[in-house]
Amino acid sequence: MILAVASDHAGVDLKRELLRRLRRARVRTLDLGTSRRTPVDYPDYARAVASAIRAGKAARGLLICGSAVGVSVAACKFRGIRAAVCHDAYSARQGVEHDDLNVLCLGARVIGPEVAWLLVETFLAARFSAASRHRRRLGKVLAIEAETMKD
Repeated sequence: MILAVASDHAGVDLKRELLRRLRRARVRTLDLGTSRRTPVDYPDYARAVASAIRAGKAARGLLICGSAVGVSVAACKFRGIRAAVCHDAYSARQGVEHDDLNVLCLGARVIGPEVAWLLVETFLAARFSAASRHRRRLGKVLAIEAETMKD
C-alpha cells in the first residue's frame, strides 16, 4: 500500500516525524508537500492527496494541518474521498472498519507525535469490515456523493 502524505505549514514538523517513522516501518509513501514553515493554503495539499488516491497512485492518504478540520473539509469535496479528523485510536480504526475511511486527518496543534503515530499505525492496520450493515451505509453515502458531486 502506498500512503500519500501532505501537510500545510502548521503540520510540516509532525509530517516530517511521521514520514521518518513510516519509512522506518517500511511503509511506502508519496510525500506531496509542503516541506517549509512558510504559510501555504491547506486546500492545495488536500487536493494533492485526493488526486493521488483518485489516480491510483496511493491507496490511502494522511493530511496534517493545525487542527485537521480544514484539510478534512477540503478533502471531502473530492469524489471517492472519505476523510475524517481522528484524534483517538477508536475513531481511526472504526472509521476504516465501518465507513471505509481512506484519508486520515491529524491536527498538529492538537496532538503530539506519539499519539499521531499510534493513529497512523491504527489507520493503516484497519480494513473495511464489509459487514452488510456497513456496506449498506457506505452505499447510501456513495449514492449521496453521486447525486451531489460532479466528476
